[in-house]
Amino acid sequence: MTDIPDPTDHADQPADVRDLADIPAVEVISRAAVMLMSSAAEKLGLADDPDASNRLDLDEARRVITALAGLVTASVEYLGPHAGPIREGLQALQKAFREASSVPDAPGQGPGEKYTGPVY
Repeated sequence: MTDIPDPTDHADQPADVRDLADIPAVEVISRAAVMLMSSAAEKLGLADDPDASNRLDLDEARRVITALAGLVTASVEYLGPHAGPIREGLQALQKAFREASSVPDAPGQGPGEKYTGPVY
């Protein structure tokens, strides 16, 4: 007879790993937002010297910033005190995108601005 692993047995997991069901929604949303912010910053070359960065990819940055804007807009009512800093981070990324673009988008047409409104 073969031993079938018990899916509820977590003996092989490290002690610092938490079950996803035990993590509050606000923490899951905040972590996702931080991951998207970090990705956008990398793609905008903000983690390195922007002029020497070989990671600058505005097309990818646009996609990640738009995804972040959608997440923030959809979940702002659940973020509580985290909403302000996350919104500020989003706006900073939107402004950095505008500055990095050789031909900036019209107001309201930048990444995520269909969700957040124009960013100047």
